Amino acid sequence: MFTQDALFALLLSVIAGFSTMLGSILLFFTRGKSEKLVTASLGFAAGVMLSVSFLDLLPQARMFIIDTTGNTVGILLTVATLCIGVLGAAGLDRLVPHEEGEADGREHKNLFRVGFVSMLAIGLHNFPEGIATFMAGYSSRSLGLSIMLAITMHNIPEGISVAMPVYFATGSKLKAVKYTFLSGIAEPVGALLAFVLLRPFINDFMMGIIFSLITGIMLYISIEELIPSSRQYGYKNLALISTFAGIVLMPLADIF
Repeated sequence: MFTQDALFALLLSVIAGFSTMLGSILLFFTRGKSEKLVTASLGFAAGVMLSVSFLDLLPQARMFIIDTTGNTVGILLTVATLCIGVLGAAGLDRLVPHEEGEADGREHKNLFRVGFVSMLAIGLHNFPEGIATFMAGYSSRSLGLSIMLAITMHNIPEGISVAMPVYFATGSKLKAVKYTFLSGIAEPVGALLAFVLLRPFINDFMMGIIFSLITGIMLYISIEELIPSSRQYGYKNLALISTFAGIVLMPLADIF
């Protein structure tokens, strides 16, 4: 059942998924909670999510859907599923934990909630990436390697966006690493599911719908959670610069 090609493709997805863990390595060079570091981390995470949404996920979603349904229907369906993603994220936001300790006495929008929701969003993002990595590696080793390297470069800053808020909310590096791991494991899980169940059913239209939904989720988290949270400590210029840094880093990662 597990041919060499299948095992190779699954290995690529494991490497890409667990590269998210590299983002949590910064925790081990961090001593205590710095409000400037919190500001920079949250702003950077917002920029990463905005960049991935507008420069990666949404264009792919639109292309896949339009190729299947035509231009007008494709655009309308892309926008509709994006809105469903936003509404779904808003509903999810009401269900996630809102309290998990405080790193200091200053009132702030709950950082644990920010990290938790970011973990869910990036996990959802990584799941179809795992499917894409598996399918590419299964059909062509060179193509699979190229996609794995590109995803790896994207996943490292995404790991930061999960690890930092959880760490600064709880003071626990172990919890931050755990949540980063959970967001990364979604990638090989997606690849395994693609191999076991979805190979006959995966097509461009399905991937387009999934990407559009995830775009809506990530936009909601960036605009509603990460950006306001990054600005609440008073370092608004730092928050803005960090957000732009996250935006420009993701396209630069495509160089590799």
